[in-house]
Amino acid sequence: MDALSLPETEVAHAALRWAREIEPEYLLNHSVRSYLFARALGGGLEHDDELLFLASVLHDVGLTPEGDGPQRFEVEGADAAVRFLHGHGLSDERAAIVWDAIALHTSIGIANRMRPEVALANAGIGIDVSARGADRLPPGLADAVFEAYPRLGCKRELTEAVIAQAHARPSKAPPLTFPGELLRLRHPEQVPRWDQLPGWGD
Repeated sequence: MDALSLPETEVAHAALRWAREIEPEYLLNHSVRSYLFARALGGGLEHDDELLFLASVLHDVGLTPEGDGPQRFEVEGADAAVRFLHGHGLSDERAAIVWDAIALHTSIGIANRMRPEVALANAGIGIDVSARGADRLPPGLADAVFEAYPRLGCKRELTEAVIAQAHARPSKAPPLTFPGELLRLRHPEQVPRWDQLPGWGD
């Protein structure tokens, strides 16, 4: 299998087409790179490659208008992805795995304890966003992936997209979550710190 090849199943093609339609290029490239990195890490691990692709390529649809809603973007994206996949014949059981992978894709320390598709998606996404675990990739793979799917300011654009959504609708950025922390960097008045949360006292 070529290191840059993508799954050829009908639902995989449909998911990629949808992602191309609704996502800006930087986000689409990030999603495909995340899959390629995840698959490289999973070479010796028994997993369902179609589900890994679906979770990876759709993991940020919550940052698009089609996936925008009142919940944090990871959950909105998981819900939107499952609605789409159900419409293309994916079973409830398989769609639930994709939901878990997308909803948990920013949950370091939790996703890695889940089934392989969830753990690998989290790992591949982590490599692309922050190079976390990049030392586990085969030599030269990252360069080839970046040439085929350029970064286009990915980390900056991702950050701005999360903050813009959360600033407009603070329910999308609960305290102590990934979107909450990004929003607090720009708008600290909107997201309390742990020690500022209401409670019963000491």
